[in-house]
Amino acid sequence: MLKITLPDGSIREYPEGITLLAVAEDISAKLAKNAVAAVFNGEVVDLTRKIFEDGTLEIITFDDERGKEVYRHTSAHIMAQAVKRLWPDTKLAIGPAIDKGFYYDFDSSHKFSPDDLEIIEKEMQKIIDADYPIIRKELSREEALKFFAERGEEYKVELINDLPEDAVISIYEQGEFVDLCAGPHLPSTGRVKSFKLMSLAGAYWRGSEKNPMLQRIYATSFPKKSMLDDYLTKLEEAKKRDHRKLGKELGLFVLLEEGPGFPFFLPKGMILRNELEKFWREEHMKAGYQEIKTPIILNRELWERSGHWDHYKENMYFTQIDGEDYAIKPMNCPGGMLVYKQSLHSYRDLPLRTCELGLVHRHELSGVLHGLMRVRAFTQDDAHIFMRPEQIIDEIKGVIDLVDRFYSLFGFSYHVELSTKPEKAMGSDEIWELATNALIQALNEKGLEYKVNEGDGAFYGPKIDFHLKDSLDRTWQCGTIQLDFQMPEKFDLTYIGEDGEKHRPVMVHRVVYGSIERFIGILTEHFAGAFPAWLAPVQVRVIPVAERHHAYANQVVEELKKWGIRAEADLRSEKVGYKIREGQLQKIPYLLVVGDNEVEKGEVAVRHRKLGDMGAKSVSDFRALLLKEIEEKAIV
Repeated sequence: MLKITLPDGSIREYPEGITLLAVAEDISAKLAKNAVAAVFNGEVVDLTRKIFEDGTLEIITFDDERGKEVYRHTSAHIMAQAVKRLWPDTKLAIGPAIDKGFYYDFDSSHKFSPDDLEIIEKEMQKIIDADYPIIRKELSREEALKFFAERGEEYKVELINDLPEDAVISIYEQGEFVDLCAGPHLPSTGRVKSFKLMSLAGAYWRGSEKNPMLQRIYATSFPKKSMLDDYLTKLEEAKKRDHRKLGKELGLFVLLEEGPGFPFFLPKGMILRNELEKFWREEHMKAGYQEIKTPIILNRELWERSGHWDHYKENMYFTQIDGEDYAIKPMNCPGGMLVYKQSLHSYRDLPLRTCELGLVHRHELSGVLHGLMRVRAFTQDDAHIFMRPEQIIDEIKGVIDLVDRFYSLFGFSYHVELSTKPEKAMGSDEIWELATNALIQALNEKGLEYKVNEGDGAFYGPKIDFHLKDSLDRTWQCGTIQLDFQMPEKFDLTYIGEDGEKHRPVMVHRVVYGSIERFIGILTEHFAGAFPAWLAPVQVRVIPVAERHHAYANQVVEELKKWGIRAEADLRSEKVGYKIREGQLQKIPYLLVVGDNEVEKGEVAVRHRKLGDMGAKSVSDFRALLLKEIEEKAIV
């Protein structure tokens, strides 16, 4: 009998050759029904896998990210089967699961149109209703090459030829359909419940312009119709909240052909930006940071010393000054090193926390530019903390607390990911292990759960990334903490220790917003342009009922402005209802209507953007209410 250890530590015995699905059924009928795949001895495998050895077992469902990937990978195979049935001459490329869905790339003489998506969906439903078992088979390299060559699947042949000589080559069958695939997959096609084909796009084979252009179909799938409906509703809401659309409508920023990837901020956008920067400065001063400013253009020698010239040159812009090579900074770090070197530091000076709102430029391909989310010029809210080795844990925990303060203020929840040494990295394995373990210890001491991304660290050190979740359940990577033993070495940074000798500091690179521009884009979509009062470019608009009320409206505006409130009057000769609707479309937090009653009593009729009519209030009472809301930075 096999001994199988479950996640709760319990051990169950089963006969050799039992399938993992049968084990799941023995544990719980409900678990087996919802099961998508299994993790056996650390490997994600098919539920139909038979086992012949002792091991640890975890049954995973769609709730697990690994389960989503399996579920949607199977969905991609179902879509490919449907396309092959409808247009048999179609050649298959690849069909992976992606965030929130999946796609498949096809080479077909038939030019897919949006009308075809419904036809494909109907064929997919037939395949799901047939509930074909999904069967894994392993082939030798020669068998696999012959199998796919005979079927004219040239892309599969190329993929097989690129696999290592000792690679296990597997195929998956469902009905008449066969695909080259490492798996795992659902036990049968009937396990896919709800799906939707979303869009069409072109894609070069393997991402190279030298290769054929293929047709890509994007889609998504869920185990419940309610989950699909919720996703589609949020997609529609996301279109309404698109920051590019709202940015233009609300007069925040524009993106022009004269500067692709270089955003223009308009007056209202600058108010929003300045408020974010003001808050950032206040919080950093409280946390013991000193603000600095470093040049945008610096000499090539500096970038060679930092390693950027070798590791990041393809993303940088260059110029020549006095016959010498210079680079426009893609990062603020090297300038921060030079600032540190301007003084002799004692161990008593550390930790030294410097911060900078530094404008950086990075070359991005035109095809990936996207509003404020992906630009070529942006302001990083950088900080560099120089410390003694024994201060590392406390400093990282301090940054975690600061990040939490910022994100909680805006109503964001978040999760944490730890990225380890990449293939292209500076420094020894020992230094990387020391740095990675320090980050792990800090996370553990803060009690934070985290996901590990193997090989995804910066070239000079491991990092912690903060992925915030917005009001539409989308995640955005913003905050980062990078622990660095390399740069202090490269720039010969030192401090005088208690022993009177020179020692090497350790440093942390970190951002909270990530980039001001991108964070504004995220906030715009998160709040649908209805920013909290403390951030809103216009906090109050006073609406007079008739021309005879204009003087009082202006008086109210001036009174509010004296207290630093951003107020304006709408003196246009339009109807009150029209002005109110206009103010609502502009997402202004408070609209104050003033007519004969209000003028006589020295009051204002208050309309809140979300709460609606709040009744009449004296100007001083309203002012106090709003100032309290601004001071507390309330999200209302």
